[in-house]
Amino acid sequence: MVKNITFSAEETLIQQARTVARDHHTTLNHAFRLWLESYARQHDVERFHQLLDHLQGRLHSGGQHFNREEMNGRR
Repeated sequence: MVKNITFSAEETLIQQARTVARDHHTTLNHAFRLWLESYARQHDVERFHQLLDHLQGRLHSGGQHFNREEMNGRR
């Protein structure tokens, strides 16, 4: 469901943003939706990086080296 929101910004900033959007063959509304989606997902990315940091150094192969076929479950 799409919901309308209202926000405030300096008029000159809005005009500059509209110009940039037009130069990219899009609308300011579409550009804002893309930004909002990216902004909302930052938390997910941060959590993913925290998980990778947590797992760093915890996973070991026991010194065994695998070849391509072994890594892909082929023998």
